[in-house]
Amino acid sequence: MKYRKKPVVIEAIRYVVDNVEELEKFVGKSLEVKWLSPTMPNLIIQTLEGDMIANKGDWIIKGIKGEFYPCKPDIFKRTYEKVNEC
Repeated sequence: MKYRKKPVVIEAIRYVVDNVEELEKFVGKSLEVKWLSPTMPNLIIQTLEGDMIANKGDWIIKGIKGEFYPCKPDIFKRTYEKVNEC
C-alpha cells in the first residue's frame, strides 16, 4: 500500500546565528543556547523525543501539537514550500 502525507501548514524559522532572540520568542522555554564551539552557538531544542541540537542554517519547526524540532535545510526544502498568505 502507498500513503500520501497529509498537507499541513507549519510555522518555521531558520537559525542564522544572529536571530537567537527571535528564535527564543518563537520557541519559548523549549530552547536553550549552548556554546558547543568557541565561535558559534548551538541551539538545544527540547523535542518530544528528547533534546536535539540545531546548527546554523537549520530550520526550527513548530509541529501540529505545538512541539518544536530542528530540520536540516535540504530536508526542509524537499518537504515544505512557502505558503502565500492573503
